[in-house]
Amino acid sequence: MRVPIPTGMRLARQAALSIAVVCAIAAGPAVSAEPAPMDLKFSQFFKTPIGPAGLELSEALRGADGREVRLVGYMVAQEDAKPGRFWLTPRPVRMSEHADGEADDLPAATVTVLLDPAQRDRLIAHREGLVVLTGQLSVGRFEDEAGRVSWVRLQLPAGALEARAAAAKPDAGSSHKH
Repeated sequence: MRVPIPTGMRLARQAALSIAVVCAIAAGPAVSAEPAPMDLKFSQFFKTPIGPAGLELSEALRGADGREVRLVGYMVAQEDAKPGRFWLTPRPVRMSEHADGEADDLPAATVTVLLDPAQRDRLIAHREGLVVLTGQLSVGRFEDEAGRVSWVRLQLPAGALEARAAAAKPDAGSSHKH
């Protein structure tokens, strides 16, 4: 036997269900307006095996042109760092510009990392070990004002270095002291 529910209680129950649905939608997984950055590896830069024409840009690298990507690599240690830019490579590299001049040891899969234009005069201190960078990738031949040609560039967004520095600072309460 069904018991009739008074009209006031029915309206209250419908209101409660409506509020629950709205809260569930609001608390649901956040949908980002921007797609997640594409993970790109240095090993994906060139077609393999290398053919008689030498190194050729891969479809993966060409497909990443203009997209936001995440790269993991090593910052090149330079004697004469250039403001507003540095290089990222798949292995640690130390350049001796005074001794070697133009004969550098940069691997073919080198990325020129460009700071935000507002930071074009900023020198970046070398950081040991692997670094993770996210920015917009540009693929294609580009000759800078000094005559150096790059094939792959990563444009960092404004504030990218500050965000990395803040993330790298140890928590004040957990620092180990001797």
